Amino acid sequence: MANLNIPVDDTLKQQAELIFSDIGISLSAATTIFLKQVVRCNGIPFELRADPFYSAQNQARLLEAKERMEKNGGTVHELIEEEP
Repeated sequence: MANLNIPVDDTLKQQAELIFSDIGISLSAATTIFLKQVVRCNGIPFELRADPFYSAQNQARLLEAKERMEKNGGTVHELIEEEP
């Protein structure tokens, strides 16, 4: 039997342990379940995506809207409602 020693943020570990406790499994059991799913799926068993808010396209749109608001005045509500 192998042992894993993985550094994890203390708060993240505590939050995860509370959830696992609520469903009746240990952190060790949850980790084993995850690893079995990785093997079964031949990869990460869920989709990994970047937050679209931080995409270059969205950041450019937000910058344009900010500049337009600073130039023309207006409210944040108008900025959000206005289509490019």
